[in-house]
Amino acid sequence: MFGITNRRHFMTHAAGAAAVTLPGMNFVAGLQAKAADLKKNKKSLIILWMGGGPATIDLWDMKPGSANGGEHKPRSTKASGVQITEHLPKVADQFNHLSIVRSLTTSEGDHNRGSYLMGTGRVLNPLSDFPHIGSALAHQYSADAEAMKNMDLPLFMTVGGGGLPGGAGAGFLGMKYANFAVQNAGSAPENVAPPADVAARMERRKMLFDGLEGGLKTNVPADAAQAHKDVYGKALQLVTSSRKEVFEFKSAQDQADLKRYAPTNSGFGRGCLLARKLVEAGVACVEVQLGGWDMHNGIFANLTRTLPAMDAGMAALTEDLAKTGKLKDTVIVWMGEFGRTPKINAQGGRDHWPRCWSVVLGGGNIKGGLAVGSTNADGTEVKDAPTKIGNLYSTIYAGLGITESHGDIRDNLGRPRPLAANPLPGGSEEKATPIKELVG
Repeated sequence: MFGITNRRHFMTHAAGAAAVTLPGMNFVAGLQAKAADLKKNKKSLIILWMGGGPATIDLWDMKPGSANGGEHKPRSTKASGVQITEHLPKVADQFNHLSIVRSLTTSEGDHNRGSYLMGTGRVLNPLSDFPHIGSALAHQYSADAEAMKNMDLPLFMTVGGGGLPGGAGAGFLGMKYANFAVQNAGSAPENVAPPADVAARMERRKMLFDGLEGGLKTNVPADAAQAHKDVYGKALQLVTSSRKEVFEFKSAQDQADLKRYAPTNSGFGRGCLLARKLVEAGVACVEVQLGGWDMHNGIFANLTRTLPAMDAGMAALTEDLAKTGKLKDTVIVWMGEFGRTPKINAQGGRDHWPRCWSVVLGGGNIKGGLAVGSTNADGTEVKDAPTKIGNLYSTIYAGLGITESHGDIRDNLGRPRPLAANPLPGGSEEKATPIKELVG
């Protein structure tokens, strides 16, 4: 629960929280004025996480006619002039709501470091354990105390994979803002069913817990004792929640929806349905995970098997959010830790490639129907409009209505930092701006 798999794992993270300083707890202090609007308007983020590094050259930035183009063919989408792979026909029909950034260039070709970069928007640095964007948004929501009184669901959830890739987590914000992991979409999470005599027994347990934890205090902000209490308090809140049925697909409508989201009963499709229900219930961020993209061998046969499940789930999610009007309050981001090499290797696969690759965004304040930036004819270099990680993050935040005008953040060492930044040589960074074509 909440990204914690066992007691030892919890204590490792909780002990680290004892070193958090007061500035770290003010991570989004410069954005507090926006917190009430974010929660009131129910702005949410859905991340479709493609673990392993998807071959975006075979999905979103195809190169027909090039030796690097591969076996699959492009097809037109609902966006004029925008083509994607033939194996995503349902997603193609939703491209009036979605846009591609084809010129992303990042610095990390290692799975863990690349995942951390894409999850936090920051290069891995042992001195500043930055939080995952889902934890940052959970912190934002929590700043609106009035709105939080009736929020009894975790604010940040991951679906389908468990923990967050690359070691990204709540970072210096503390375990209170960690992700809640849902292993099997459509089934109630483990250990959340209360005992039959819930009112009496749970109240007794809470009193005992409060009595035990109350004596474990230090004068250190976000110390391990408080982190322990926060995590167990969140767990208790979920056990007693009247809305935990949102995790289960019991209604006739849920069953009908599953035929569109997961026609082959795929875990990813089921996760996309759960993500829609969770953001409708007011959750700040949901990450739906689909692994298996580290395709060093036989990539085209693997893609043919993998893409139908992604196509159904991603398309149904986008379509439903658009039909209900919820897409204007929900940003969708499809991404992995890096792309894959333009050149096909001797095993018929593609290797790690962060130099130029693609992500897909839509919803919120982000314009749909566009392809921004481009790579050259054989996909080996960015041709125009290079996009860095900070620009991507600045665009996501702008899509949620959060801009740099609300001030800098402060890291766990108390240093002022831009909300979204691009790394510079020598370990420094510069403030990033949104992709103007998408949010300008």
